[in-house]
Amino acid sequence: MDIRKTFLEWPVVRQLTGGDPLGRGAAVQSAHTKAITARTKTADRVVRSVCPYCAVGCGQRVFVKDEKVVQIEGDPDSPVSRGRLCPKGSASTQLVTSPGRATTMLYRAPRSTTWQRIGVEEATDMIADRMIESRSRRWQDTDEQGRPLRRTMGMAALGGATLDNEENYLIKKLFTALGAIQIENQARI
Repeated sequence: MDIRKTFLEWPVVRQLTGGDPLGRGAAVQSAHTKAITARTKTADRVVRSVCPYCAVGCGQRVFVKDEKVVQIEGDPDSPVSRGRLCPKGSASTQLVTSPGRATTMLYRAPRSTTWQRIGVEEATDMIADRMIESRSRRWQDTDEQGRPLRRTMGMAALGGATLDNEENYLIKKLFTALGAIQIENQARI
């Protein structure tokens, strides 16, 4: 293929002689640029979602092709963000599609130097068993004067800024129901 261009193929000539005098459209497009198709055009479907990072709740449009996320953009119909995303929200695609994303549970036994893969159900059961054991071992039903406490000092909760309001609300309710009083959020620290 000959890559040399003739004088008539120059963008400035096309701009001055064609229907694009400001040079914002077809006059300045190369053949390569014209052949490029946006990932959003080839998506099978668009799913509406909410950004997972902070409690603002910016709307997102998730473009899916062959059951894989190909692009995530701001949702222009969202009354919260009106199509805009912060830099962190704009990088949501990387959160979902990164090859370094953890997809399995890892467990390191006490005093071990290696990690082993375990199933989600096994990991959930281990966490639940430890929470129940810690709660019962450190339970305080009453104080020295017999006043009711009904609390445990054996566990604490730390919510994260990557969780939304609803998730943090449910975590707060869970730990309060378990009797924990040391409940904090990353945003306040």
